[in-house]
Order: sequence, then structure tokens, then C-alpha cells
Amino acid sequence: MTVREILHVGNPLLRERSRELTLDELARPATQQLIDDLIDTMHAANGAGIAAPQVGELVRIATIEVGDNPRYPYKPRIPLTVVVNPVIEPLDGELVEINEGCLSVPDMRGNVMRHVNVRVRWWDRDGAEHDEVRRGLTAGTFQHECDHLDGLLFLDRVHDTRSLTTWEQFERFHRAAFIERITEFVQRVGS
Repeated sequence: MTVREILHVGNPLLRERSRELTLDELARPATQQLIDDLIDTMHAANGAGIAAPQVGELVRIATIEVGDNPRYPYKPRIPLTVVVNPVIEPLDGELVEINEGCLSVPDMRGNVMRHVNVRVRWWDRDGAEHDEVRRGLTAGTFQHECDHLDGLLFLDRVHDTRSLTTWEQFERFHRAAFIERITEFVQRVGS
């Protein structure tokens, strides 16, 4: 198990666009080790996902998984998914406001607008192609991780800076209302 240091907002590597990988590069032991490290780091930090730039690697790889996560008990389950060279396409104009946090922006949350329905195309760690529709909070999670690959943080998408809050203040003043609203949303869209 290798847990890497997570870069924090202010580190210039988080603002760089990551490069695509070839299938030959993906098959290399060093790339497969990076994927294992991302999974270990995500698990150790109780994250719903992590992207390679967050550990200082400017390649288009992210891992996503939601199980019994104490940070996000309202999120629908997502099995461990490794996305390589992902491409996201919104399927319509429907948006949802999500209160997001990020491992690279410790102790901060804010409201962002995310597409509800997206098509995601990517390779898995073995180079197999995937083309799937993701909906709801799951679509939001994919969008959040893919933003990292383009040098974007959720802070760049906060539409009203008055929504910014620390985790402590979110728990104290905003969590109950957010969970009520987002639970209704999850029940409506199914994910």
C-alpha cells in the first residue's frame, strides 16, 4: 500500500492540463503502480475520487469509488472505477446544485452547478473502452474528477462565493438542509 501526498490548492501543478496516455504508456508498470497508488491514497483520505494531478502526476487518470464513505453518506454507490483519458459530454441542459469538497482544498466546501446527465467515454486500467451514461450525483463525481485533469478545482465553479464554508460550519449550519435536498434529488434521478 502506497499513500501519496495530496497536493493542495496553491500548488501550480493543480492548474496544469494533464496529457493523454497511449495504450503502451498505460500498460507500463509505472503507470499501473500510479493507479494502485491513486486507489490507496483515495481510500486513505476517504475520498470519493482522486485524479493523478492531485498527487503531482500530469496524466489523464482518475479513480472513483463510493461505498460506505463517512464523508459522503448521501452519495449513491459507485464501484471502483479507473478512468483513463476520459471525455465528458453533457446530454442536456439540466443542472443540479451540489455542495462539493475536495481533497486538494482541505476543510472547504462550496456549491457548484453540475450537469445531471452526462456521457462519459474512457479506458479502464487495462485499456478496455467504456462509453456510459452517468446521472445525478454520480455524474457530478465524474465531472469533479475530470475537472482536475483540465487544471480546474471546484472553487473555479462556485457560482456564489457566499456558499463557501469550512467542514465544521457546513456540519453545523448547512448539512441537514443539503442532505434533505440532495436525498430528494437522488430519489428522483436514481443516482
